[in-house]
Parts: sequence; structure tokens; C-alpha cells
Amino acid sequence: MSHFTTSSKTATPLTVLSANALKPWLAKQPAKTAKWIKTWVATHKFTARPDTFLIVPNEQGSVERVLVGTDAAPHIWSLAHLPAMLPEGSYAVDGDWNAAQIADAALGFALALYQFDRYRTVEKKKLTLALPKAGQAQTVQRRFDAIALVRDLINTPPQDMRPADLAKAAQDLAKRNGAKFSQVVGEDLLKQNFPAIHAVGRAGPDAPRLLRLQWGNPKHPLVALVGKGVTFDTGGLDLKPLSAMRLMKKDMGGAALVLGLAQLIMAEKLPLRIDVIIPAVENAIDSNAFRPSDILQTRKGLTVEIGSTDAEGRLVLADALTLAQESKPALVIDVATLTGAARTALGTELPALYSNHDKIGFEMVEHGLKLRDPMWQMPLWQGYAKYVNSQVADITNSPNYGFAGSITAALFLERFVDSKTPWVHIDSYAWNAEANPGRPIGGEALCLRALFSYLQARFK
Repeated sequence: MSHFTTSSKTATPLTVLSANALKPWLAKQPAKTAKWIKTWVATHKFTARPDTFLIVPNEQGSVERVLVGTDAAPHIWSLAHLPAMLPEGSYAVDGDWNAAQIADAALGFALALYQFDRYRTVEKKKLTLALPKAGQAQTVQRRFDAIALVRDLINTPPQDMRPADLAKAAQDLAKRNGAKFSQVVGEDLLKQNFPAIHAVGRAGPDAPRLLRLQWGNPKHPLVALVGKGVTFDTGGLDLKPLSAMRLMKKDMGGAALVLGLAQLIMAEKLPLRIDVIIPAVENAIDSNAFRPSDILQTRKGLTVEIGSTDAEGRLVLADALTLAQESKPALVIDVATLTGAARTALGTELPALYSNHDKIGFEMVEHGLKLRDPMWQMPLWQGYAKYVNSQVADITNSPNYGFAGSITAALFLERFVDSKTPWVHIDSYAWNAEANPGRPIGGEALCLRALFSYLQARFK
């Protein structure tokens, strides 16, 4: 369903005002209505604080306009508080915002209408927002659709989001966009040298697999997008307690994010090639589950001592990152719900970013801050690299060191990346822990807009 229209002739005006702009606006009102409007505003104690609004009726009792309190600088969430409260109908921004600012706020307006309704009947509220420039409606809708895809995938419960279901979602996405899809399933993972992916997922009720979606003109630069696809994480034999397991349906949030990003790249036809690689597994318990102290092989040839079966994400990413570099990409980006340590350091709303090319990391952070889709760059501190070493294998997946867990996880992944290959690792929560306008509790496409903006700017 489209949330946008190109016509504003019959739309109700949304008069956007910051606190400092309210009095000047009131002073400009026509003499015959100025006193009445001032009284109405004063009676309702409307001061144009951000995330507030006031419906102004006409003489017939219908809505004449809506006064909307906003920050002085418009942003994506400036109008996101409105859809929950406004009457159904069509609206248009009335103010000094330019077309780009309106489009940005329109996306937040639409995201406030998002509902995960696969398992329940919900009332669809009919609200549309007029966009001033031709083509903007399609552009903003494409961004909404990409974010909604990510949210839907993460919100789906694990009985309906097993590795095979994630594979179908990737295959459907490829089919809709004329992309190539392939997968390596079960024992074929061993035959084609993906031993770590197989080891982590072999105890699951659904066969582990390596998913791959490829799209783009061979003449364009190649970007590899790697997403952790652990569709449910019990912790394996190092079983998680209930409090830590309740949200583990979101442990495929990295896979969901790269699929949503791929959808947007293909819809916008960016001049680049994408190689989307997803190790899809369920970290379960059975007689053949991998164990603490096991030593696993990897596609790169490095051996890994298992310090914890609950540090499985970095194991499947190891094989996926090795594959990603075999096509000589211009850039590798991996996204994963990897560590609780990143949340301790940065909270739930701020993904941790690591890169072996600092300039790329800084530029991505800048795009995120500009779009209110933030990330924060963390150090690949080589002083901690020694903790990734093992006495009985090349490396361990769970360092015997009680600090810097997000950094040591990134340093583990770095062992599977050629230093000459530009690489970015994003450790994301992939979930809204509390409700905010436009961001309901549930799966979230954290940093999707920032990554797309960076790619769009770099590969013009």
C-alpha cells in the first residue's frame, strides 16, 4: 500500500513550526481569524514543542489544518508522531521545508504506519502524505519497502523463519529483481568447503546452508554484503538462559539487513554489482551438536578452538567472509547481531562499526549522523589481538578475557579478511527495545539508510 500521493490540492495542511516560529506564524494570520486562532492555541497550551500537534477546525467543524511542533531542523522523525493520532485522510506539509526535507520526513511518517500483521488482523489506517516533486513518491516508497522487509523478516517467529525460510525470502527477492540465486545445503557444505557453517548448523532441525544472491552489470564495481543468518540461537550446548534466549529470533538480523539493503540497491539501480552472502543456520542442541573444546576447520584453512558454542556467529561469518573475497570485491560489508558487549558499550540504538580502512568507517559514520541513522566507529585495537590466539589451534572463538568482547569478536573476523580488501564489520542489535515515533518495538533496519547513502555517494 502506498503512503504517498503527488497531489496536494485536497490535502489538509500540516503547518510545521518550531517553538521559535510559532509566534511569528500567529502574527501573520489574517485579521478576521487571527484572534480566534491565537485563542485556540493558547487554550490548548500549544507551544510547538517537538512531537506535539494541534488540530485547528474550521467553521463547519472539519479539520482546517494541523499545527505540528518540530525541531528547528527537519529530520526523518519530524512527522512520525502524527499517524497514530491524525484522522484518516490526505495531508501535505505547509512550511518552508524544501522537497528533500519533506521526502525525508515522509519516510518517517510512513514508517509510523508500519505494522507486523502476519499473525493478527489489524486495522489499516488510510493516511497519505503529498510529496512536491515528481518521482519522490516512488523513491520514498522504495526506502519504506526495504525497511519494512527487514522488520518483517526479523519479527517473524523462529518456527516460520528457519534456514529454508530465509533461503526462500532471498530467492523471492532475487526473482523479483532479476538476480541470480544459489544455495549450498547440508552435507554439500562439506563437499564445497564450508566446514564452519556446517558444524554450527548441523544439529538444527533444518539443514544449514550458504545463500548467495548476485546482481549487477559485470562492468560495475563489486560490493560483497555478508549477513549473519542464525535464525535462532539457543546458545548450543552452552545453553542460554530464558532471559537471553527470548529475542534470539532476531539473531538473523544481519541477514535481514543485507537483504533489505540489496533490495534498495536493486530498486534504485545503483551502478554497482552486489554479492550477497548469508550463512543460514540454527544453533540448536542434538547429539551431533558441536562442543566446547572442539577444533573446527574453516574455509580459509585456519583452525578454531571452540571456547563457547554460544559464540557461533563469528564461526559462520568466517567461511562467508572467505568466500566473499574470492571474487575480489571493491568493498566487503558484514552485518551481524554479534555481541552483547557492543550493546553494553553503545546501547541498543547505535551499531558498532569496525573497519580495516578508517577513512571508509569515518565516512559511513558521517552519512549515518546526517540521516539520523547512526553508527559509531570502534577501534580494531591490535593490542587485544593476542586474546584471539589459542594454545591448541590457530585461534579461539571465545577469548579467555573478560573485557572488550565486541573488539575481540571483530579481531576474530579480521583474521579472515585480507588486509588489502576494504572491509567493514557492523555489530548491530537489529531491534527497537522501546517504542518511539516511527520505530515500534521489534525488528529494525539499523544503519540501512546510512549504508545505502554511503554506497550511493561512492558509486555514483
